[in-house]
Amino acid sequence: MGCLEFLKDFFLGFWDYETPKVMVVKDRKLGVIYRAVQFLVITYFIWYVFIIQKAYQETEDRPDSSVYTEMRGVAMLGDNILDTTEYVQPSEGGDVISTILRREVTHNQRQGTCAEHYAVPNAKCNKDSDCVRGQIDFGGHGQRTGRCVPYYNYTFKTCEIKTWCPIAEYAVIREPALEQAINFTVFIKNAIHFPKFKVLRGNIKPNKPKKLTRCHYHPETNPYCPVFSLGFIAEQAREKFSELCRTGGIIGVFINWKCDFDSDPSECKPTYSFRRLDLRKDLPTSGYYYRFAKYYNKDGVEYRSLIKAFGIRLDVIVHGHAGRFSLIPTIINTVTAMTSVGICSIICDWILLTFIDKNEVFSEHKFDDISKQSSPPITTSLTLTSYGSTHSDLSDGVPL
Repeated sequence: MGCLEFLKDFFLGFWDYETPKVMVVKDRKLGVIYRAVQFLVITYFIWYVFIIQKAYQETEDRPDSSVYTEMRGVAMLGDNILDTTEYVQPSEGGDVISTILRREVTHNQRQGTCAEHYAVPNAKCNKDSDCVRGQIDFGGHGQRTGRCVPYYNYTFKTCEIKTWCPIAEYAVIREPALEQAINFTVFIKNAIHFPKFKVLRGNIKPNKPKKLTRCHYHPETNPYCPVFSLGFIAEQAREKFSELCRTGGIIGVFINWKCDFDSDPSECKPTYSFRRLDLRKDLPTSGYYYRFAKYYNKDGVEYRSLIKAFGIRLDVIVHGHAGRFSLIPTIINTVTAMTSVGICSIICDWILLTFIDKNEVFSEHKFDDISKQSSPPITTSLTLTSYGSTHSDLSDGVPL
């Protein structure tokens, strides 16, 4: 029976109608809290939501973008002159371009047999039986022949392998760093399209292409000259150029388009920032380098020069955000702001019914249960003041 009565009460109570009841409480502390919370909510929506975030605009965060990069500069390395074909990979690229700052070269390698490097695990040996024929070690340089041979001009022995000989660790020549590369320049051409607003912008003014050959970027004097020296890029990324020459590194070039199309689209200009992207700690994987080879024939035999190149790799990353006034987000956020002001009443009601003296009296006058069978409601007037003492006046003449 108890369960049936509960279900009956729940079903009947589901159709009850609740309406707010207005009760004026003259309490200065509670009034200060109420107005303070109102002020914070209104300030948040006016200052942050509408002014800072511009919530009255419709926005677009995924524009279409294209990037073209080109390195410029000439340098001397010993008696040789190096141009972009020698030190830039690729010579003309998209959103990634790298330049060689230091090389480790192994000349005159040819296919043959030679001693494995002693640092390879289990490479050292005393007799042929220590070397398994046909075995290929992970991290080694080639396939073992099964012979134990002297390690070049040293007294100890290592397993013989079939590979490009001599191995790089033994015959490598470390060239000096290309310090003149600090003056090399990178030309970055970027175009961005916001399809929603049908606006196409570029980081170069179309009527001044000739000036790009002798200008450098400056955010105030030359914002439309996307030509950056490697020294400037390293400085902006807070990196030492000499350290980059030693280990290499990956630097992100961030092009940021933050456009407000409520004003003239020509006012939309890109800003540039630079940040190191690879690990800077002294780890085997820190820095940036890659290997490539130059092949040639000599007396009918194929040779190669193996080059381990350390340098700077530039990754161009484009971010775009644009906005324009729209009635729909304006209405939505305005209604949200007006609704959020109601949180002030919720907070103050909780304080009133929990912490204020005589909260049980306030609760009795705030919540009424009026059914169809009850007698006509008694009109109640409640007046509270915090000046000295709290007074209540009820129509039935019973003081609180």
